[in-house]
Amino acid sequence: MKRFDGRVAAITGAGSGIGRALALDLAARGCHLALSDIQADGLAQTAQRAAQARPGLKITTATLDVSRREAVFAWAEQVAREHGKVNLVFNNAGVALSATVEGMTYDDFEWLFGINFWGVVHGTKAFLPHLKASGEGHVVNISSVFGLAGIPGQSAYNASKFAVRGFTEALRQELDLAGLPVGATCVHPGGIKTNIARAARTSASIRDIGMDERDRGEKAEKLFITTPEAAARTILQGVERNRRRVLIGRDARLLDRIVRLFPTSYHLVTTRIIRRAMAPR
Repeated sequence: MKRFDGRVAAITGAGSGIGRALALDLAARGCHLALSDIQADGLAQTAQRAAQARPGLKITTATLDVSRREAVFAWAEQVAREHGKVNLVFNNAGVALSATVEGMTYDDFEWLFGINFWGVVHGTKAFLPHLKASGEGHVVNISSVFGLAGIPGQSAYNASKFAVRGFTEALRQELDLAGLPVGATCVHPGGIKTNIARAARTSASIRDIGMDERDRGEKAEKLFITTPEAAARTILQGVERNRRRVLIGRDARLLDRIVRLFPTSYHLVTTRIIRRAMAPR
């Protein structure tokens, strides 16, 4: 996909962060939008700003819980019906959870996986037939830098983002082998300046590994170095170049390099960084 004007993009988690930045960037490029989010207020604000960015675009919205398979498939059918086609889907909706393996509840684990992994699966499977029918389609699934390396206190998040990575890489190979007019890109953002850390569910169990749940969000956000707008530009550039994988931010590129060079000992580096970031000041 070399251009976005006149195309139709569906975006989950469009009410804030990377999802909103993608919507606004695509709108400026003349792309029609089907936006969804579980938070209606943020979604409405994104739609309003996108309409202002490029008057005349067709923009539709849906309040959506991506963990509900039937709801995602119904939304995909609605988007294809209202817009006449779908060229891109950005499976971006995501949540965070900080807890040790021992201290994490199954309810929290299933809540996170329902959104971070199953939301990606639902969005991919629901939209793939429409992308194929368009004759020019692309699937963009948002993993994380935590889909490259395991991090203490993030076992559920790691598991979901590693799963997104494996799912998307397998999908891309299947599309290539079948000779279909659809690409697939797995995105690994580093620290992006969004509110995901503050909005995360946090367990007191992380005290057992030297973290404090009361101020973890604020301290974690100090490590976020890339704006959502810069992330959106990098993602869209990756789509234009039909990249299989996109790393966002110098922190993501650095961690990827460390894991490649030291696949069995990178944890010595990550634990040192975490201790330093979480140390009292």
